[in-house]
Amino acid sequence: MRIAVVGCGAMGSVYAGRLSAAGHDVLVVDSWADHVHAIATSGLQISGPDGDRVASIRAFPTTPHEVVDLVVLAVKAADVSSAAATLGGLIGADTVVLTIQNGLGSADEVARHVGADRLAVGIASGFGASLVAPGRVHHNAMRAMRFGSYADLAFSAVDRVAEAWRTAGFDARAVDDIAAMQWEKLICNVAYSAPCALTGLTVGEVLDHEEMGPVSRAAATEAWEIAKARGIAVDVDDPVAFVRDFGAQMPAAKPSALLDHEAGRVGEIAVINGAVPREAAKVGRLAPVNATLTALVRTREAGFGGRPNR
Repeated sequence: MRIAVVGCGAMGSVYAGRLSAAGHDVLVVDSWADHVHAIATSGLQISGPDGDRVASIRAFPTTPHEVVDLVVLAVKAADVSSAAATLGGLIGADTVVLTIQNGLGSADEVARHVGADRLAVGIASGFGASLVAPGRVHHNAMRAMRFGSYADLAFSAVDRVAEAWRTAGFDARAVDDIAAMQWEKLICNVAYSAPCALTGLTVGEVLDHEEMGPVSRAAATEAWEIAKARGIAVDVDDPVAFVRDFGAQMPAAKPSALLDHEAGRVGEIAVINGAVPREAAKVGRLAPVNATLTALVRTREAGFGGRPNR
C-alpha cells in the first residue's frame, strides 16, 4: 500500500517506521527540518520492546503532489485544520484519509477539507512514544489501534486499512461504532490529562491522591454522563472503576498533556477535557468539572508564549 504520514512527531514516526518496515511504500511530511533531513539521509530509527530497526522512508518538509492509497494525518489537534488543507496533492479518487488525534472534534475539521465519505477515524490506546533526536523515535508499548468510518466509508475500506496496520505488527481492528470507542477513551483521558498537567503527578499518583483523586473521578463520571445523554453507546457501566482499571495498567505514565507542559508547550486540552462541556451544550447540559479543569490548564498555558507543540 502507498501511504503518506502527515505529521511525523513521536506517534507519526512510530506509524511510518513500522509500516515501512512491513513493506509498505511510505513517505512522511513534517515541518521539522532537522527531522526530515535525518530521515531522508539516514532513515528513520525506531526502538521499542520488540527491538530496533531502521526504515528507509522518503521525507518532505511540505506536502508533495503524489497520489497515495492512504493518508495518515497524525498532527496535533491544533494543527489539524491547516494540515488537512494541504492534502490535495496526495488524494486521488480512491484515497482513504485516516485521521488520528486525541479527544473529540478533529475529524470534523478534516472532513471539511477532504470530504466525509473518504474519511476514517483512528484511536491509539496504551501507547507511549517519544522523539529521542531527529530521525530517532522510541516507543514503549502498542496495545491497540481501532479504526472506523467517519460517515459513509465502506467497512471493507476501513478493514483494508486495519489489515495494513496488522501487517506492521499493530493490534489493529476495524469497528462499526468508532464514536463509542472515542468516548470510552475520552472518559479515561479526562480523568488524567488535566489533573496530571496541573499537578505534575503521574497517572498512578493522581489515581490515589487524596485531593486530586476525587477530582479525576468526578471528571470521568461527568464525561460518562454526557456520553449517555448524547446517546453514545459506551460500553462502560461504572466510570470510576473503568478509569481506575485504566490507570492501574500504567501508573508511571505521564499523559501527553503533562509532557507538553513539562516542555513549555500548549497542549490539546481543548479537545480532551474541553470537549466535554462542548458536547454537554448540545443536549442542554453543563459540565462544570471539565470546564473548570480546562480553564485552569488554558490559564497556565497562556504563559508558555505559544511555543510549538511536537
